[in-house]
Amino acid sequence: MILNKFPAKIEKEIIANLPVVKTDCEIVIVDAEKKIDLAVKELYLSDYVGFDTETKPSFTRGKINKVALLQLSTDKKCFLFQLHKIGKSAAIKEFMESDKNLKIGLSIRDDFRMLNKWQPMQPQNFVDLQNFVKDFDIEELGLQKIFAIIFNQKISKSEQLSNWENSTLTRAQQLYAATDAWACREIYLQLLKVNAQ
Repeated sequence: MILNKFPAKIEKEIIANLPVVKTDCEIVIVDAEKKIDLAVKELYLSDYVGFDTETKPSFTRGKINKVALLQLSTDKKCFLFQLHKIGKSAAIKEFMESDKNLKIGLSIRDDFRMLNKWQPMQPQNFVDLQNFVKDFDIEELGLQKIFAIIFNQKISKSEQLSNWENSTLTRAQQLYAATDAWACREIYLQLLKVNAQ
């Protein structure tokens, strides 16, 4: 039985006054095919991996850009795969389809749809936090609000609409992208702890 220890909702005004959190993971940029295998090998060593993607925003009706970035985070490292630079990858596909690691994301169906346009795959062993948090009577669906409810800290969304197809990501973009994937993992593990109490 899960006891409700969290509020169901949180107001934007409350979030605005919370301290900003950023991951302290080492951020590893994977921007060439030769870097993929080493990154994926490290990911296989983690039982729980945070997951997210980023796509360059389109401000033109009917135009949708291809997914540019895949973020996968362990407790110590967050790997940012620049998909628009590295092309298709059997190693990434295999990891996404593997049942060896539990991968945790938010609103993952949209991510999967975008990733399938980059490279067809059938992702396995994923948890969607939007479904998982319902067991804890949390009604919010956004990552920032869910994280604020659980940790009383705020994830900055200032880089959300930036150009994810930049050849070189700014430090702010790297931190934003890494923090989102890391936060998914942190939320899941924290809720597991609460459930075990």
